[in-house]
Amino acid sequence: MSNRTKWKMQRALGMELPGLGKPGALEKRNYPPGQHGKNTRRKLTQYGTQLREKQKLLFHYGLREEQLRRFVRTARSMNASNWIESLISLLELRLDNVVFRLGFARSMASARQLVSHGHVLVNGRILTIGSAVLKVGDLVRLTEYASGAMTEMARSAPRLPLPSFLQFATEGSNNDGTVRMQPGADHVPFEFNPRQVAEYYAKRGV
Repeated sequence: MSNRTKWKMQRALGMELPGLGKPGALEKRNYPPGQHGKNTRRKLTQYGTQLREKQKLLFHYGLREEQLRRFVRTARSMNASNWIESLISLLELRLDNVVFRLGFARSMASARQLVSHGHVLVNGRILTIGSAVLKVGDLVRLTEYASGAMTEMARSAPRLPLPSFLQFATEGSNNDGTVRMQPGADHVPFEFNPRQVAEYYAKRGV
């Protein structure tokens, strides 16, 4: 996906999504794309508002609709009364997201590539499945090869600050980290309305 496409998606939502990588989508044009975007201030319908909140999750985490629906169904089976909190926990604990949030990569796509190419170890073993959901206590470490020049730029200037549900495992090092607690909706790194997503999928019987 090109930067132009990513920026167009973010302008349509009216906000930057860190998972898409390079910032600056709204610096030149902080209005929706299209010929009349600058002069158009449409009031969203209830469906439009719910769809926008759902799209934020899809774009930031780099998911397809069916992937997100699978996570919704899993979250419902885990916690029927407050499944949206479980959903966010599952998304934040995906290995590709943890790699991104630890600052090993500047975007979710780059984090997923690191994982799929065998540059990330979980509890001492290479894991190449970006969608794998980690647990509290899991140790994530870059391979010796990846902890060098390959990720040096990303680690020296991470896209986001380290969230409270993670911590670096080795003092003075930024090439390994552990999951210290279950993340929740307050760990999502952009403005987000969980209730709207819950209503969107509830109306569709997911």
